[in-house]
Amino acid sequence: MKIGIIGGTGGMGKGFALRWCLKHDVLIGSRDSQRASDAASEYVSIAKESHGGIGGTIAGKDNISVAEQSDVLILAIPYENIDSICSELLGKIKDSCIVISPIVPMVKTETGFEFIPIKEGKPFAHQMVQKYMKNKTKLVSAFHVISEKKLVDPKLALDYDIFVCGDDKESLDVVNGLILEIKGLRAIFLGSGALAYLAEMSTPLLLNAMIKNKMKNPGIKIL
Repeated sequence: MKIGIIGGTGGMGKGFALRWCLKHDVLIGSRDSQRASDAASEYVSIAKESHGGIGGTIAGKDNISVAEQSDVLILAIPYENIDSICSELLGKIKDSCIVISPIVPMVKTETGFEFIPIKEGKPFAHQMVQKYMKNKTKLVSAFHVISEKKLVDPKLALDYDIFVCGDDKESLDVVNGLILEIKGLRAIFLGSGALAYLAEMSTPLLLNAMIKNKMKNPGIKIL
């Protein structure tokens, strides 16, 4: 399976690439194809050193090429860039492509991290991305509470739950499978895409709890 990551040169993109290259071909996307290629080369070296070898590949390409070639496309992008990036890319994906949104609409204020749709009355991320989908049911929201600092260490086993929202069973099954491939993660289904705001809200909740209680890169685990 070809897994594309838009924003693949960031921490989340690096972590996913290092984890999923064991079984899949990972495409690192960037507006700058050279930057994507350089990042991919770095990730390959780290992955081979960490795993002792990989069954897939990691390659860097421009965002449009990644969107066109991917079977699964992850949008590791800021909330404020949804319109500009999704309007350019999502019309070019394959009809069968599953799109994953880990995007969180939040802002840091004097009070703490706040959820933009509540604070400013704006749409939640899933709603905004879905506008640009040819097949809106192929959008799945997941990975909102994953720690980038832990994810980028492929030798580190994780131990927490990932909230998942979506409307298409086949797409949900694929995303749940990718979650389970990362050791220590468990998929927790919250409901349809209309409830994705619940998963998105979990990130500012977790960050505020981390800061106020001086925790280090915590996750969420339902017991």
